[in-house]
Amino acid sequence: MKIIIIGAGQVGGTLAENLVGERNDITVIDSDGDTLRNLQDRLDIQVVQGIGSHPDILQKAGAENADMLIAVTNSDESNMMACQVAYTLYKTPTKIARIRSEQYILYQEKLYGHQDIPVDHLIAPEQLVTKSIKRLIDYPGALQVVEFADGKASLVAVKAYYGGLLVGHALSTLKLHMPNVETRVAAIYRRGRPIRPLGTTVIEADDEVFFIAATKHIRAVMSELQKLESSYKQIMIAGGGLIGAGLAKRLEHKHNVKLIEFDPERAKYLSAHLDNTIVFNGDASDSDLLTEENVQQVDAFIAVTNDDEANIMSAMLAKRLGAQKAMVLIQRSAYVDLVQGGEIDIAFSPQQATISALLTHVRRGDIVNVYSLRRGAAEAIEAIAHGDKNTSKVVSKMIKDIKLPPGTTIGAIVRQEQVIIAHSDTVIEADDHVILFLVDKKYISEVEKLFQPSAFFFG
Repeated sequence: MKIIIIGAGQVGGTLAENLVGERNDITVIDSDGDTLRNLQDRLDIQVVQGIGSHPDILQKAGAENADMLIAVTNSDESNMMACQVAYTLYKTPTKIARIRSEQYILYQEKLYGHQDIPVDHLIAPEQLVTKSIKRLIDYPGALQVVEFADGKASLVAVKAYYGGLLVGHALSTLKLHMPNVETRVAAIYRRGRPIRPLGTTVIEADDEVFFIAATKHIRAVMSELQKLESSYKQIMIAGGGLIGAGLAKRLEHKHNVKLIEFDPERAKYLSAHLDNTIVFNGDASDSDLLTEENVQQVDAFIAVTNDDEANIMSAMLAKRLGAQKAMVLIQRSAYVDLVQGGEIDIAFSPQQATISALLTHVRRGDIVNVYSLRRGAAEAIEAIAHGDKNTSKVVSKMIKDIKLPPGTTIGAIVRQEQVIIAHSDTVIEADDHVILFLVDKKYISEVEKLFQPSAFFFG
């Protein structure tokens, strides 16, 4: 596939890195020559220096032959204009734009379409991050929660703790503990390295365990791996930007929410526009303010300002002053591994949320959801099985007879309203939503091929 990426920042660069090893022809456009040179030194890609919405620059990048254009600069307007020019002059089939302004997002149904602004898929990073933080609030103790098939099934990452019912026991005993709950451990990471989960695998304390189950059973499975944390009630948010405000709006009717915003005008605006959130104007790393507002009673302190260092410092301070959980937004993905797991419980990256959403549209075959896991090393995928036993490599086959790439497991199948946990003798039917976990994403193209029906395939 020939893909043009406009914007060589963290999102554009990471996306190029994700796609370049998958036999794609990638060209990156950016006005910063140094950034492009650094990217070209690391990756086997074409680069073009210039303004990505200019027709001559798009032509130089090969827009007339491109299958897809992905505009991820920091300017919404530049991203939209690039899609417009690519459509009008070059009829580029698929156009994706990163859009951050809530005004454009608010009117997206009226604004975007071939008759209007020709953006086929809109990616809103702040909304994606807000949604993923909300899931972590809904499932206390989870490190990551991703949903499939309109929320019917979920993949959850948890850390196994001393005292958990399963710690020190083989995975095969999971069924004895929960005879009425079907679940599947998709992957285990031990000291940062993946180990293949077998029935004989013994769970150790500090293992990072990814399991899949019907969403209604998630809390029951979590209780087997760690002492179940009580629901979060008291929430404190540092930062009243798009993410902080959006999160407060989602949480304020079921939780007691306090929000700290440094800018007095923004604090005044939020105070008027949020219903049940208490808004303070101040510095979230001011220990007197945190103590005054009873941070020691807070179940989750969530730092989501635009400053990584401010987020890290305020979250560490809140944790030391007694907050139960500290979560931080980190723009620089290299920081995520450094800070997570110590005083900071969870660090999340808007880049990874954006990459996941973009990959959903880039993947071949009928792939409806892609989630980037373990900072991009692994992926969880939801693919729809099409065709019949003569045209498909998976339909009418038992899972044990499907040639899955190394490190790939089928965790579950969603068939209409039913969530079926995958076993070796489970047969895949046409239109099943198949949920796969890839420990090594370099095999993604092989998975894509499995789910592409062919008129010439005969068993």
